[in-house]
Amino acid sequence: MTSPHDPNDPYVRVRGAREHNLKGVDVDIPRDVVAVFTGVSGSGKSSLAFGTIYAEAQRRYFESVAPYARRLIHQVGAPKVGEITGLPPAVSLEQRRSAPTSRSSVGTVTNLSNSLRMLFSRAGEYPPGAERLDSDAFSPNTAAGACPECHGLGRVHRTTEELLVPDPSLSIREGAIAAWPGAWQGKNLRDILDTLGHDVDRPWRELPAEQREWILFTDEQPVVTVHPVRDADRIQRPYQGTYMSARRYVMKTFADSKSPTLRAKAERFLTSAPCPGCGGSRLRPEALAVTFGGRTIAELAALPLGELAGLPEGTSETARVLTADLRSRIAPVVELGLGYLSLDRATPTLSAGELQRLRLATQLRSGLFGVVYVLDEPSAGLHPADTEALLTVLERLKAAGNSVFVVEHHLDVVRDADWIVDVGPRAGEHGGRVLYSGPVDGLASVTGSATARFLFDGSPAPARRVREPRGEVRLGPVTRHNLRGVTAAFPLGVLTAVTGVSGSGKSTLIGEITEELPGVGRLVSVDQKPIGRTPRSNLATYTGLFDVVRKVFAATDAARERGYGVGRFSFNVAGGRCETCQGEGFVSVELLFLPSTYAPCPDCGGARYNAGTLEVTYRGRNIAEVLDLTVESAAEFFADTPAVARSLGTLLDVGLGYLRLGQPATELSGGEAQRIKLASELQRGRRGHTLYLLDEPTTGLHPADVEVLMRQLHGLVDAGHTVIVVEHDMSVVAGADRVIDLGPGGGAEGGRIVAAGSPAEVAAASGSATAPYLAKALRTGR
Repeated sequence: MTSPHDPNDPYVRVRGAREHNLKGVDVDIPRDVVAVFTGVSGSGKSSLAFGTIYAEAQRRYFESVAPYARRLIHQVGAPKVGEITGLPPAVSLEQRRSAPTSRSSVGTVTNLSNSLRMLFSRAGEYPPGAERLDSDAFSPNTAAGACPECHGLGRVHRTTEELLVPDPSLSIREGAIAAWPGAWQGKNLRDILDTLGHDVDRPWRELPAEQREWILFTDEQPVVTVHPVRDADRIQRPYQGTYMSARRYVMKTFADSKSPTLRAKAERFLTSAPCPGCGGSRLRPEALAVTFGGRTIAELAALPLGELAGLPEGTSETARVLTADLRSRIAPVVELGLGYLSLDRATPTLSAGELQRLRLATQLRSGLFGVVYVLDEPSAGLHPADTEALLTVLERLKAAGNSVFVVEHHLDVVRDADWIVDVGPRAGEHGGRVLYSGPVDGLASVTGSATARFLFDGSPAPARRVREPRGEVRLGPVTRHNLRGVTAAFPLGVLTAVTGVSGSGKSTLIGEITEELPGVGRLVSVDQKPIGRTPRSNLATYTGLFDVVRKVFAATDAARERGYGVGRFSFNVAGGRCETCQGEGFVSVELLFLPSTYAPCPDCGGARYNAGTLEVTYRGRNIAEVLDLTVESAAEFFADTPAVARSLGTLLDVGLGYLRLGQPATELSGGEAQRIKLASELQRGRRGHTLYLLDEPTTGLHPADVEVLMRQLHGLVDAGHTVIVVEHDMSVVAGADRVIDLGPGGGAEGGRIVAAGSPAEVAAASGSATAPYLAKALRTGR
């Protein structure tokens, strides 16, 4: 028998893991297998796989890196764990949505752009007399390649008098120039114009054309001495004012402002159009003059990758070598069901699942050996037909001598694994224990496992009555992306599932549904975008729950005696918050040769509030302790406060009882963010018919959580509303009243409605990629 510290020990052994809700977990996981971590949402499986195992592997790697270099790399911090032995180096592929820029694309994420640029540089067909270009000259992200007119963005932003001055009957003093800033900045610009001799009290349309042109579009920035009109109650001294035209102000704000609100306001006064210099290709004319196989690099970058793989080899040996390299890099991307994407597709338009699979395809080419790949739900956003290709890829990573640890809910991925680690039994404080660790079949005998019930229950699906619609919303013809003149009818008063392989056009189609369409009424779109981008935004602030809680605290005798109002109990404004950390709860500690690290605030200990605020209690708890409660605990604590209880009740109804009230928005998954939005909507009093649009609401959900969510959605339909979901989970589709299936493939091979009708009718349709999987779900309920 091998000892735990034996270098030949074939297991990763974790002892005393206490990250997040883990309760001193001990677990042994074999290396060189595909091991799946399962459990209900919030059970602690990600805390074990990512927060403990991957975090420890990363920490050990950083120990070997030069201290100066460590400062430049983002670190996740040392995990709370007693000991981990037998742990190889690890590679993490998470679903975290980074903030990709408009310059980031499929080509840059996969490094395929580098291969294509090298092909054009070394083997392209150049015009007679043109000198060879370096590969950088074919990149819109370099000075050598970017179109000088649009700086490599492909679009130019312009503004017009109609946009800047929507109401020409107003004078400048009355606010004719809508694009100008408000408050003193706007007054300052108006006073400067007055000083320059322009009539600020005359209706805009009556000003001479050349004056209007100069005021809005000049690049001049004259400096003048402004003598403001004196107010009776204060003295205003003359000052030097610099004029900035409305266009210059809008462009500067749009380009430089760090405030999303100001940028969004500036964008309202801009029109975006393809750059006239490069036609939207983003490149200099010299680069666009070079072709390969009769096409420019911009034309090839716009092709779906499945089509780009058929690129002719060319005549020279260099061309043959470079095209073969390009094809071999494209192959794993196509294999993972992403052949419909093009190299120039911007990264921000990709789903989290698509982005993770692109990174996975890149790893297949890396040839790494002996590492642990830790993956976060690689099946997210995948049609069952594409999941089979994913399983092949995971097996190939294992066959190359690696260990693959996957956090996953998809039952086909779980069944195909060599080893399963089931965490639970429930979420939050009711989870955090390993219920089982071993071969998949062994989980069948674990009675407390929510996963076992879905994995091994072979009983047939219960029959259910399909609801009859009471009207329909007609859409189309829609021609957008890969949809070509598509018309669709969405029935009202029922649950409709929109299905199809990745890239078939599902999201594009439902994106065309607007409140203007006859029959829609009120429209609520619930997506997976984050509910906030900073730790200051949390569950309580987003749902409006925090407003009620603050009122409860302000109404206590202690708060009244001290004169504390509602604002005193906010950690976002001065007064009640801890000023040392500005209400953040932590401070950044600068370390000379290490990256900055975050530590709990030395004054408030992470509570976010100052001592005076924390002295006020409600039922024995201060405001910080209330924010630390889970939704489930808070529901008991506020049971007799109707406004709070209703809000918490809807969060419990969508299966979020394990989240803490003060949990930062940055720690929430896309699926959790979507359910919080749904809960916020459910707590509102609903008047009249509402149409709910949900884009893959079951992403990141355990089958047990899917049941909870679907009860809510069916409840909405039973109450007279309409629900439309884009969905890959066949158990959800089988429970719908109507199915609209797009396809038959992705990209150019999709964009058509292949089948429409009841689940049974679509399951019997020929030519549908969804049909066989839906037929199985109708038989088994899985």
